[in-house]
Formats: sequence, structure tokens, C-alpha cells
Amino acid sequence: MTDTAILVSGRSPSGTSSAAGDPHAARVPGADDPRAIVLVEGMSDRIALEALGARLGRDLVADRVAILPTGGVHAIGRFLTRFGALGSNVTLAGLYDEGEEHVVRRGLEGAGLGADLSRAAMEQLGFYVCSADLEDELVRALGPTRMEQVIDAEGELRSFRTFQKQVAKRGLDHEEQLWRFMWNRKIRYATLLADALDLACVPRPLACVLAHV
Repeated sequence: MTDTAILVSGRSPSGTSSAAGDPHAARVPGADDPRAIVLVEGMSDRIALEALGARLGRDLVADRVAILPTGGVHAIGRFLTRFGALGSNVTLAGLYDEGEEHVVRRGLEGAGLGADLSRAAMEQLGFYVCSADLEDELVRALGPTRMEQVIDAEGELRSFRTFQKQVAKRGLDHEEQLWRFMWNRKIRYATLLADALDLACVPRPLACVLAHV
């Protein structure tokens, strides 16, 4: 196993698990000697990107692209420091939530990948912001009608209607209601939402990060 693969799998050379590693990382497609690594926050982000990549005709495993959940944005600095040290051998990229931009910027700068980085400069490094997060991007790209069709196909439209009637949810617009409904269902719906997308309307950050690698 190469040094890069050891880092991606979250295991040390002795075979013990790394504290910074993702518990699912041993099953990350493309993790064996990757050419490129896309850092995302959680499993649902990884699942959605893999599904979208397949729909766009990308064989990420054959391309040696590993989509790696960091287990939370505050861990990204450790991953950037590790993988940044590999230099040109590995292409780094990532997605992050709009509210966490300062954390990602600090991580990139701390890993020696730039200074006083603007959002445009972060994009040049391969890191793209989702507004507000990946699920929000998918909800807005699909729109309320298509979203409700996906939810209905899963037998959860009645649950969504009940959710909409909650006092705290009544004043929200339809798209925000749908986004919040996804919060506890992210992994379940990740592939479903990616598969439901019109490929002419792929959210910009998702399209850009896949194009970067």
C-alpha cells in the first residue's frame, strides 16, 4: 500500500486506525493510490458526488479519484496538511458549506496552499462553496415539484406534509421546508436527489469540483 493510500484509508503503517481517518474510508472508491482526492464533510456528500459522477459518465475508480469525508469541517486542516505535503503527486479539491468558509480558508493557508485567500483563489485551488450546503444546492436545482416527486416515490410525502404544518416550519418558504426535511435523511436521499437532477442544471459547485479532478 502506498503512503497516499495509507493516508486515505485512515490507517497508519502499523495497521492501526488513524484518529483523523474516516471509519468508512477503507471502502472509499479510488482510495488505492489516488490521483486526486476530493475532501467533503460527510458521507452524504460523498454518496451524492459519486452518484452524480456516474451520471456524468465519470468512472471515478478508474480515474483514481477518491471522495473522502473528513468527518466534519474542523478536521479539514489535518487532511490538507497531510495531502498538501504530497505536492503535485495528488490533485486536491473539495466542497464546503458557505458558513464554514473561514475554516476551510484557514486550513488551506495553514497547509501552505496560499495566503489571504479570496473565494476565487480557493476555487483556483479546487475548493468550491455550497450555499448553504450540498443538500441546499440539490434542493434548489431540483425545485419543489421534482423534490416532492422524489419524496413521494419514497412514501414520505405525508410525513413531509405533517412536517410543513409544524409551527416552526409554517413560515418558511417551500424550498427551505424541503431542505430542512432532508436534514435527518441526507444519506438516504443523497443518491436519489443526484439521480433526479436534470444534467443541464447540475449545481455549479458540484459540477466544478468534479471537473477539477
